Amino acid sequence: MRMNMKVSGWANHSSRVGARLHPALALVMAIGLAACSGSSSSGGGTTPTSPTPPTGTTAVAYTPIGASDAAGVGASVPCLPLANSCSQSTSYVGLVQRRLAETRTVSLVNLALPGGVLSPDIDRLGDELGRSIPGNFLTQLAPFVPPSTTLVTIFAGGNDTNTLALAIGAGRGGADPSAWLTQQVQGFARDYGLLIDAIRARAPGAFIVVLNTPNFGALPYVAGRPLAERRIVQDVAVRLTREAINPLAGRVPVVDLMCDARSYQPSIYSADGFHPNDQGYAFIAEVLLQAITSGSAPAPAASCGFMTLVG
Repeated sequence: MRMNMKVSGWANHSSRVGARLHPALALVMAIGLAACSGSSSSGGGTTPTSPTPPTGTTAVAYTPIGASDAAGVGASVPCLPLANSCSQSTSYVGLVQRRLAETRTVSLVNLALPGGVLSPDIDRLGDELGRSIPGNFLTQLAPFVPPSTTLVTIFAGGNDTNTLALAIGAGRGGADPSAWLTQQVQGFARDYGLLIDAIRARAPGAFIVVLNTPNFGALPYVAGRPLAERRIVQDVAVRLTREAINPLAGRVPVVDLMCDARSYQPSIYSADGFHPNDQGYAFIAEVLLQAITSGSAPAPAASCGFMTLVG
């Protein structure tokens, strides 16, 4: 049975950030990313390593990869894409940089792509649905990770969740939306693994930390939508986290936002109900720093009550 959803409302909300920033971002990416990679040799063909986390007073070259979260949308002081310092920002990128800089030198290349998604497949799907997605992490960002990078954080899945939910509402799943979503989740998992491979090929010494996603169906931005819509968003977010992101814990530390109660406090979100505010970014920075400084993270929960908040 086809699951009905108000497609126009989803398209308007989910494309808002990407559509506003896309023209300027395209120019910045074309010039800035070329400059950042111009004199560096490709790390392609190197054997993946198991780098250790930055410790003590060791200098850190930090390259965050994310969408509008990495740019600090919703923070009182954002961190612009391609910024080489966000030490005054209240985004999680700025807070991580500032905390690490208390004991060492920290350099930054902020590979933020507001409105972007992880997967090329979801990138194309979003464009077909009129979301005007500006690009994806695997093909637009990974090739520009500086080879000198020693720390990478990755936060992916929010825009992917909204795009897949929009597609299901538009009938892309046909008579069996669950089977269609299974295919999309499998592709997302494949591409996440390829992203990690690409980062390690570019920067063999990089310590990588991944964030899974919260249950977006339980966040404030969808609170006023019909129950059926929120269930779809919940199903997509939970399956991306549980079936695609959490299994990466065998390769890199995966920080568990899905099963952390703090992810569901309305007070940590900005006025749009989707992007964190300063308090939310401080929470994300805290859990990232725990993984960065310890070199590990507890295994993400296979299940928890937060995965079924939308009844």
